[in-house]
Amino acid sequence: MRKNSLIFIIFLIFVSLLHAETSAVNQTQNNSDKEQVIAQKIKQYQHSLATIESQISDENMWTKSYSSYLTSLDVKQNLEAIKKRIKYLSKHAKTDADKDELLGLISKENILASQIDKLKGTNSSAPFSDLITPPHIDKVPQIHNPFDILTGLSTIKTLNANLEEYKKKRESLISLIDELKHENEIYKKILELQPDNKKYVEIYKKKQTQLEMFERALDTMTVTMEVYQKRLDIAEININKGIEKQVYRLVKIGTAILFVFFIFFLLKLVVKKYITDNERFYMANKIITFTNFTIIILILFFNYIENVSYLVTILGFASAGIAIAMKDWFMSILGWLVIVFGGSIHVGDRIRVDMDGMRYIGDVLDISLLRITILEDITLTSIMQNRRAGRIIFIPNNYIFTHMIANYTHYALKTVWDGIKITITFDSNHKKAMHLVKEITKKYSKGYTDITRKQLNKLRQHYSLKNTNVEPRIYSFIESNGLDIEAWYLTNAYGTLTLRSVISSEIVDAFNAEDDITIAYPTQKLHLSMQSQEPAEHNHELV
Repeated sequence: MRKNSLIFIIFLIFVSLLHAETSAVNQTQNNSDKEQVIAQKIKQYQHSLATIESQISDENMWTKSYSSYLTSLDVKQNLEAIKKRIKYLSKHAKTDADKDELLGLISKENILASQIDKLKGTNSSAPFSDLITPPHIDKVPQIHNPFDILTGLSTIKTLNANLEEYKKKRESLISLIDELKHENEIYKKILELQPDNKKYVEIYKKKQTQLEMFERALDTMTVTMEVYQKRLDIAEININKGIEKQVYRLVKIGTAILFVFFIFFLLKLVVKKYITDNERFYMANKIITFTNFTIIILILFFNYIENVSYLVTILGFASAGIAIAMKDWFMSILGWLVIVFGGSIHVGDRIRVDMDGMRYIGDVLDISLLRITILEDITLTSIMQNRRAGRIIFIPNNYIFTHMIANYTHYALKTVWDGIKITITFDSNHKKAMHLVKEITKKYSKGYTDITRKQLNKLRQHYSLKNTNVEPRIYSFIESNGLDIEAWYLTNAYGTLTLRSVISSEIVDAFNAEDDITIAYPTQKLHLSMQSQEPAEHNHELV
């Protein structure tokens, strides 16, 4: 019985040992399988982390700013340690090695200090200050005139572009935070599998800190963007109000200008209908046009100058500037006023101008604000002096103050005195010659004489005339080579050469028909003596 019990106990022990060994083998196998599963999961997580890290590129502005911030912290820590070491060596350096180390540390301190200034995010309390700070809003332009409208529109476009850029920064930050959250979740799962892995624990803490800083930056940026958006709305409203005001003002000015153009257009039609004289019509048209543009300029001035005293000041400075820097133009404009309102010269008048040693005679084509335009005609001056004609001559209006300008057709007077000189010999019948010249000039100038008599009667209403004799005048003068007979007669101011040529031919024909009248011209008389004389003797020699 005892023997059987002993066998049974041994059997139980054996079975227990066998079962324990089997359990240990199974436990080892299970642990091995579990480690393989964990390793496989960690490998998958690492692959996911690598993918996320590739998506969070170093080119990302936020990661670069954060990297610069961490670098600056490290540099500051190193700089503090160096400063402490420098302070210690400055007091306790005794050996040459300590002194060399001190010099090296001072040089390193200077280098690190310069590097900190170059790094972004040196402020530990705000590592993303440059990124979360919205673009600066410059002073909103005031819309005072139509040109400022373009400035205002450009400002609105710039402000909206800055806002869009700021929004893109915020969106990129949100995307980065999402990636970091995903990355932290993966690190958290890894730590659940390997809670004692110090490497992942440290990385997880750093990632948590990084995520918290980015989330704080996002909160700050969200609040800042709301404030920035309101400021932009206020600026845009002010600019739009200014633009609306200027557009409304432009509409009013445009309406006023169109009304002025319409009124002066009607005036031109009235002038064209009731003024038949071409010269008066031209001058009236010029005055209407000048008045029209003057009124338009005044409308613009009074609409865009808020204070009328500014206008007086501007006109004062402008007048002074014109008088000094643009004296000739100013004097030409003043000369134009004298010509137009004084009535000394009109379009169509024949005038003579002495300019730069030359003499020009022609008909006035135009009187503009700065110059008189004349067409040079063929006159006695062209024949005797210039030897050319047909040119367009531009005469500055200021010449009326400084140069000789003669008007041959002023007011209603359209005739001028012209003279012909012919010389006869001393033995000619000069009385008959003068009588013939007088009859010829009276015959061919009679029509112009009658016209001038009427014109002088009209001119007497405006001027004091002493001598109004319009009959031809004959004069005789003694010269070295004969007797000069001069005939002066009235002729058309625009055609003096034609009548001069006719009268000259008639006088020559009349003198040649008379036996006792001889036309004198430069001659020489040679007196020859035919008396012969014997040669005189001198010392028995013929001289």
